[in-house]
Amino acid sequence: MNILITGGAGFLGQRLAMECLQRNCLNLDDKPGPAIEKIVLADVAEPPFWHSGLRENNKVDTRFGDISDQNWVNSLFDHTYDAVFHLASIVSGHGEQDFDLALKVNLDGTRYLFESIRAQDNSARVVFTSSLAAFGGDSMPAIVADHAKLTPMTTYGATKAIGELLINDYSRKGFFDGRSARLPTVIVRPGKPNLAASSFVSGLFREPLAGVACDIPVDPSQMMPVLGYRSIVNGLIRLAELPAADLGTDRGVGLPSINATVQQMMDALKNVAGNRHLGEHVIKHDAVIDKIVKGWPEQTNNDRALSLGLPLDNSLEDIVQYYIDDYVDGSDA
Repeated sequence: MNILITGGAGFLGQRLAMECLQRNCLNLDDKPGPAIEKIVLADVAEPPFWHSGLRENNKVDTRFGDISDQNWVNSLFDHTYDAVFHLASIVSGHGEQDFDLALKVNLDGTRYLFESIRAQDNSARVVFTSSLAAFGGDSMPAIVADHAKLTPMTTYGATKAIGELLINDYSRKGFFDGRSARLPTVIVRPGKPNLAASSFVSGLFREPLAGVACDIPVDPSQMMPVLGYRSIVNGLIRLAELPAADLGTDRGVGLPSINATVQQMMDALKNVAGNRHLGEHVIKHDAVIDKIVKGWPEQTNNDRALSLGLPLDNSLEDIVQYYIDDYVDGSDA
């Protein structure tokens, strides 16, 4: 089995590759699959760091280039892939700053990738990472479920909504077997803040644990659906493995999430930190970020995702603890 992960040098891409290597196969349609022979990690550039042992694994191949370059995308397909995880994307805040780049990467790049997969003509399993930012607008319900109308309020969300529609249509036409994973805010991302409007959510855990102050750009009462990175990765794999019949005609599935306020997240950090010296949380309103976040769902209904067997963390405290185990005290600290 060969696997392609776009955005593969990023945090989630690397963790997804590590989990696939550990499992050594994907059980597509819940049937034992052949052993993984090759995982290709495609991204725009080398990352600041690689997870321990990942690049040294002889099953891992790295490719660097621009996904909005159709020739480069085509060059990735010197392997026939059984599964493709499409994580590459311009993030929310960056997309608001640069409309044209967001369309080039998130829309054109996605089409180029889907066309290359289609040309394989092997019914590959495809998982597209969408976002809760695909929802929004005046008609958005207080609690969002999978069948709510997609009315995004950011360019990033619009490109994700388009990607979901393409996944449905390419699958309907039999070009490949796709499904969209609608991600909540992922916590806790290590490293430096990025241009995502939700970047502060990881920061409110990460920076204080490093003894650094963290600015909170929204009111502490702001509620946001979140999910830990271990459950995100396991959810992506579970979604890839599901039989198409379990999804029906709607291939977009919101990964289950914990609906929590920013204050509850800050409290969870303090509950787990114990005697550690923590940097401060500084409430510093940012009107741009606040507007973007307020346009996203505040609560999600997890019934469909849980019925499909997608994983959900037990608590915010569990998420904080495994971030500490992996990135503060662990081998990737």
